Amino acid sequence: MFHHVDHPIIRERLTQIRSVDSETPAFRHALHDVAQMMCFSVTANLETKSIEVETPLTKTQGYGLAHRVVLVPILRAGVGMMNGFTEILTEASVGYIGLYRDEETLQPHAYYCKLPDHTAESDVILIDPMLATGGSAADAADELKKAGANRIRFVCLIAAPEGVAAFEARHPDIPIYSAALDEKLNENAYIFPGLGDAGDRYFGT
Repeated sequence: MFHHVDHPIIRERLTQIRSVDSETPAFRHALHDVAQMMCFSVTANLETKSIEVETPLTKTQGYGLAHRVVLVPILRAGVGMMNGFTEILTEASVGYIGLYRDEETLQPHAYYCKLPDHTAESDVILIDPMLATGGSAADAADELKKAGANRIRFVCLIAAPEGVAAFEARHPDIPIYSAALDEKLNENAYIFPGLGDAGDRYFGT
């Protein structure tokens, strides 16, 4: 299921991110802001458990997360969004999945996967700024399921309709959260109108 995470400030920051005039520092700052704001929508339905807490006056009932949280950015661009999530989910563990896209075949290739031992028992948030063809995100989700994860949600900054359809075809059980659904993929499989290459712009390469 596709979830459009909308907010006036997200819209404003996303405009900065899209702009060709935004240099690396401005791009990073705006991306961090959007990720941090998206975190609240992405985690809104996490399961909680009742716990007892002692205030300065008395004991009362409070809440804790029912499961540990694991953040898994897809290298390298996903790192740019991860920091916004870790500022809210300070207790979260972090894993990494490395994928690159062959520029000729457009197919993703995995080169790295390191996940926490408790991934299978955790709520897992898979992070990548771009959902273009959907291949990389779907392959990363395959890796998470191989590790036993069954509570996964995918977060991106912008998505193409083709990528959403491809991801949902392979993983209909994983919700997608995105700040924007763009028009299409162009002939080079770049999201249009898009924002260019998120990794290059975030890392200044």
